[in-house]
Amino acid sequence: MRPKAGSLWQKWLPYLAAVGSLLAIWQIAAFFLPAYLLPDVPDVFVRLFGSMNDAEFTDGIQSSLLRLAWGYPIACLFGAALGLIAGVSQAFAVYLRSLISILQAIPPITWVPFFVILLGFGNATIITVIVIASFFPMALSVLNATEGVNRTHLELARVLGANKLQLLTKVFAPESLPAFVTGAQVAFGNAWRSLIAAEMVGGAAIGLGYYSRWRGEVADMEGVLMSILVIGTIAAVLDLVLLEWLKRRLLRYRYVKTGGAE
Repeated sequence: MRPKAGSLWQKWLPYLAAVGSLLAIWQIAAFFLPAYLLPDVPDVFVRLFGSMNDAEFTDGIQSSLLRLAWGYPIACLFGAALGLIAGVSQAFAVYLRSLISILQAIPPITWVPFFVILLGFGNATIITVIVIASFFPMALSVLNATEGVNRTHLELARVLGANKLQLLTKVFAPESLPAFVTGAQVAFGNAWRSLIAAEMVGGAAIGLGYYSRWRGEVADMEGVLMSILVIGTIAAVLDLVLLEWLKRRLLRYRYVKTGGAE
């Protein structure tokens, strides 16, 4: 069912208001500070549009998105698979939860020096950091969901002779789908932040994080703010458009009644 124009406006109005308020605060602060410390909003947008013809900047965006496109899905699939397996093995569930509690306390960015030595500078190190950062929320979300599976459905499947693989595919996977979507959204935030941070601390010589750090080293505030603007915009678009579309596709049944009520 196609959403009504009014509902779309109500959905996007808060986001537009949030963006507008942030830009307004930025511009007001810029009135009281020198341009070399805080440039005006229009100046940064002019710089941004001009940078679309700058190969170094556009290649950096492409490199960051490519790393995300590798690391994020791997972490989601791997985390979901282990979380589901934990549903049919109590011993593995205890092991996985213990592993997560130990490793997720370590900030993902602290792995960068280790993997730089092990794998060298470049994509391999950053993708590995992305996987580590986004694996834990996905695995934990699905693991918690498997523990909350309806016991009546589980016992009925066992009475009907379902084996462990069938329990995974017919009971645990469908009932854990909402948790998978939630875990994917949380994992995306971790993946994106870790990607930018890893690029900034020396994991690569190209990318949005690297570009922001490099412009900061030469005191180019327009370049720094432009990078921040692009980083935030890409994250918002991926989260509010791509992941929202995925959520509505996977959990379509949850939106049918809402659409009919409107």
